[in-house]
Amino acid sequence: MRIIMLFMLVLVFILPAGAQETSQGGQRVNIIFDTDMGPDYDDVGAITLLHAFADEKKINLLATIASTRYENVAAVLNIFNTYFHRSQIPIAVSRENGLLLRDRQHWTDSLVAKYPHRIKNNSEVSEPVALYRKILSTYADKSITIVTVGFLTNLAALLKSPPDNYSTLNGYELVKKKVKRLVSMAGKFPAGNEFNINRDAASSAYAYGHWPTEVWFSGFEIGEKIKTGIPLINNKNIQHSPVKDVFRICIPMAAEDSAGRKSWDETAVLVAATGYNSYYTLKEGRIHISEDGSDTWDDSGKGQFHLVEKTNPQKVQYIINKLMQHQPR
Repeated sequence: MRIIMLFMLVLVFILPAGAQETSQGGQRVNIIFDTDMGPDYDDVGAITLLHAFADEKKINLLATIASTRYENVAAVLNIFNTYFHRSQIPIAVSRENGLLLRDRQHWTDSLVAKYPHRIKNNSEVSEPVALYRKILSTYADKSITIVTVGFLTNLAALLKSPPDNYSTLNGYELVKKKVKRLVSMAGKFPAGNEFNINRDAASSAYAYGHWPTEVWFSGFEIGEKIKTGIPLINNKNIQHSPVKDVFRICIPMAAEDSAGRKSWDETAVLVAATGYNSYYTLKEGRIHISEDGSDTWDDSGKGQFHLVEKTNPQKVQYIINKLMQHQPR
């Protein structure tokens, strides 16, 4: 018994920085979340899933980073982090290169007027490259999963970044050393022209063309079949929730959402936090992006993978709908 106790004590000290054990005995996944929070609202479902998994001790949510730069995006991210009792989570906004796209339903304005948030302006938070480099330099090798559900603007800039006071490595070298995997909601497979890629096609082509670690893609065709939000809206036990408010505001505004909003971003978070094997298989290859932002898949490539359905999408839809009703602990 003494030997076992001593071994367990040693494990506490040798775990990588930031990593903790889950109740199932495995290490939590360290996740940096990069989002175009605003133009669509599946990002709201995605950040809710992240906080639910954090409460379940499956992940550590290290940062929430925006690839959009409309006026309220930092405040909106802070609203969700505050609602789930993680107001300290670092936020970054690309004030120069981020896209100005925002929500047409004005749910972001509604949240800013209604819910508490310490961060009021984008000028109060970090630039994405600086925050990425700070976090990556702090954590153990191959210990970070980046989940991107927006534009590749920030990641392309990170790869191009020079050494700084956080690390003597350039961006490419730092990513290669510290990142285990990139999980990306992007593309349409085997070929298509998808929003997250084509809005900043140059950054997308550079990031995916130079990314030095494994990449998992959850393509347009995966989330298109999964519609969520209606059970959340109908749950009368959930009151004063920014998550519920967003879906309550937005779903009635589009006839196509009458059965729920398509859940692209949530699927990327789901597989990043829990793995893909229960729902999908992986097809290996590499993505190719044309100048117009359209994408094709090269089956002969190596190191990149896109999800392929293995189970009925209704199963994933049920799981995501349940997670989206998660309440703060």
